[in-house]
Formats: sequence, C-alpha cells, structure tokens
Amino acid sequence: RKCSKGTSQQYRSIPSSSQPSGGPKHLSSNENISPVDASIHYEPQEYTETDFLLPSKLYGTSGVSGSRRAKHADGAGAPAETICSMVLQILVPFLLAGFGTVSAGMLLDVVQNWDVFQEVTELLILVPAVLGMKGNLEMTLASRLSTAVNAGKMEPASEKWMLIVGNLALKQLQATVLGLLASMMAALLGWMAEGQMPAHHVVLLCSASVSTAFMASLLQGIIMVGVIIGSHRLGINPDNVATPMAASFGDLITLALLACLSQWFFSFMELYSYVLYLVDLLFLCLIPLWVVIASKHPASNLLLRTGWEPIITAMVISSIGGLILDKTVSDPNLAGIIVYAPVINGIGGNLVSIQSSRISTNLHLYYPPGEVPEDRRSCFNPCRTFFGSGANHRSAQVLLLLVIPGQLVFLHAIHLIKGGHTLPSPLLTVSFLSASLIQVFSLLCIADCMVHALWRRSKDPDSYSIPYLTALGDLLGTALLSLAFLMLWCVGDSGSV
Repeated sequence: RKCSKGTSQQYRSIPSSSQPSGGPKHLSSNENISPVDASIHYEPQEYTETDFLLPSKLYGTSGVSGSRRAKHADGAGAPAETICSMVLQILVPFLLAGFGTVSAGMLLDVVQNWDVFQEVTELLILVPAVLGMKGNLEMTLASRLSTAVNAGKMEPASEKWMLIVGNLALKQLQATVLGLLASMMAALLGWMAEGQMPAHHVVLLCSASVSTAFMASLLQGIIMVGVIIGSHRLGINPDNVATPMAASFGDLITLALLACLSQWFFSFMELYSYVLYLVDLLFLCLIPLWVVIASKHPASNLLLRTGWEPIITAMVISSIGGLILDKTVSDPNLAGIIVYAPVINGIGGNLVSIQSSRISTNLHLYYPPGEVPEDRRSCFNPCRTFFGSGANHRSAQVLLLLVIPGQLVFLHAIHLIKGGHTLPSPLLTVSFLSASLIQVFSLLCIADCMVHALWRRSKDPDSYSIPYLTALGDLLGTALLSLAFLMLWCVGDSGSV
C-alpha cells in the first residue's frame, strides 16, 4: 500500500486492474490494510501520471469505490481547503502575473515603434502566438508536475529528477518546433493579408521566433520547476500557484527577448544575412538531443509521440488572434488597444489554467480514465460550473470574482506607469471590464466541459486542455477588446480623460 500526501488533503493512488508486462516494479503486498481504508483496494504497483494514456486494457474497474468517488466528486467530502486559504494562494501569483502582463503591454506599446516592427509588420501577428507558448508549454508543464506532486509521483528522488529532466527536454523540443511553425504561420497570414511577403522577412521571423521560444522556454522551465518543488515543501497546493506563476513574468521576458532579438537580427540582415540561417540551423541541430533525453522517461516519451496536436492547434488559434491584433493596431483610431491586449489575454489564460489544473488533478486522483462524475455525464450546463458545494465550484466562483477587482488594479497600474497624466475614461473602463468578464466566464465554462470531455475520452487534460484554453483566451480577449475599442471610436470616446 502506498499513500502520498497532497498539500491540504491525503491523496491515494488509483489502482489498475492488471499489471502490464515489463511494467512498473511491484510494491510489497504483504502489508495489512487498516479497517478505515477497507473500502479502497490497492494494487501492489505504481504508474506515472500519464500511464492512463496507454491502451485501456491496463485499466479495469476503479479501485476507489463508487460511494467514495461520489463523496469526493469535485472535491466534495474531501478535507478541502478553505475559501480563505484558496483565495490567498491564488491571489499573490495572480497579482504577480497581472503586473507581468501590464509590463508586457507597456513594453509592446514602446517596441511597436522600433524599426523592425515598422518594417516587418508580421511581427505583431507573431506576438500572441509566441506569448501564447506559455500556455502551450510552461502551463502544461506546471499542470503536469502539479498533478505528479499531488499524486505522490515525485517522492522518490530518482523518479522526480527523471520526470523533471524528461519534461524539460520535451519542452525545449516543443519550443523549437513551435517557434518555427509560429513564424511560418505569421508569414502565411501576413502574405494572405498583404498579398506579398519578402524572403528576408520570412528568415527574420524564423530566426527571431525560434531563438525567443528556445531561450524563454529554457529560462521559464527552470523557474517553474523551482516554484513547484518549493510550493510543495511549503505545504502550498501547486495547482493554485504554479500555472499563474508560470506566466507571472513570462510575457515580459518573452516579449523582451522577441523585440531585442528581432531588432538585433534586423540590424545586420542586409550585410550578414547568413547569420540568420546559422541561428536556425543551430537550434534545429539540437532537436535529436532533446528527443533522446525526453524518450528516457515514460511520461515524456509518451507525450513525445502524442502531445503535438493540442499545442500546434493552439498556436494556429493564437495566430488568428495575432492577425486581429495586427489589423486593429494598423488603424490609428484603434492603436491604443496594444497596451491592453496582453493584459486581458494574460489574465484570462492565467485564471482558466488554475481551474483546468484543479479539475484535472481531481480527476486523476478519484476517477479512472473514461469515467467522470455523475453530474458531468449528461448534457453540459454552464450553471453547474459555478453552482455547487464542491471545491471546483468554489474555485470557479473565486476566479470569476477576482476578474473585476483585479482588472481595476491593473488598469490603475497602467495609468500610473504612463505617468498619471490621463485617466481611462469611464466608458473605456466599463468596456474593458465587460470584455474581460465575458472572456473569463466563457473560458471557465469551456474548461469545465473540455476537461471532463477529454477525460471521458481517456486523454490527459494536463497536456491537452490548457493549450486550447489559453489560445481561446487570446482569441476571445483580442476579439472582444477590438470590438470594445471599435465601439468607443464609433461613439467618439477617446479612451481617456
């Protein structure tokens, strides 16, 4: 028998009905099971958190009784964290993430006037896709490792470091490939919009995107591992802090790298264009190394073969949001949107990633793949996302209630950073808050439906849901904000007083 502790409650591993050949080592089966745990049958074996993605023959009936599963549905009946502790754990990283996105918005407002952004306008299409990689990569890494920590899969030191190194190598591989694909997607959308695309623009986009994705991914991945291990040792639920911390300064770091590298490459593109090709070649040559390292651990090896669909699809969705941003900013009457776009997109993605990670952890702990709570088997009802007694219902309420006060704080921060000379107009404030509230409400409902639907199809929500959700957050946020600024322009509101 093996029991592992989470941050606020004791988690028990979910058994499997059969032992695959060549599978994990057996634990001792001679230990007695106490009467208190008589309702739970433990198999003498362990699996990694992604083992359920293997063929379904590995699983039979759940080792957790039906009554116990019902008791723990959505966290109900479990020794749940209090509302106060949940708010405190979420609030600090939420504010840090928010100020990071505010800084990114102010930085984007500055760099849009740089020579490279004026000459290679497709960089603005690239921005949401590159910034969205924190949802595709950093947040999925945070969600996977948080689930592993809560399920006790990182207790043995050797297993912990194999899991960490394998996931980091996988992330570097994904960052390189996504950076290349994002640049090609930006070039394609730019060509479709403008009718032309110079070859040297394509090369610059590729070099800047791949370099930025690789360097930002490596730096943020190391920070993320430290945050998860540290929060676990401090008794804080990693699900509440890891995903927003992954984005706290991720936008700022990524955008700064993209702007500086783009300007640097642009400065010698005319005379030393071969350097750009060498940069691309260097990062592409590292791909086999990341493949070899990632294949050493079963969890990352499995995602190496199956984890590409969500992140590539999410990159395409974010690129469409980038095209909307590019077209909106090109209109002088709507150019003010560029300061607020990273804020609304980042906050929406941060909040929904917390909810997705929490629901995923709950399903990992109390339900076998393919089985969902009773109230999630019928047609989806958005009201069930927010109304109920379970921990996930409470977290959805808390996250939605954080939107208005949080965005008011960030609007004030933007006002102060600008020098305090002008205030956002009341109509701009109302429009911005309305767009943000609609975005987060929609994302939380979609997350509730999507995570359970993925689990019902025996797909790991930690790896699949967050990329889709953060990309949808980028698209919804940019579209709603563009609509809000268009309405402001139509009624003659300048956006400031």
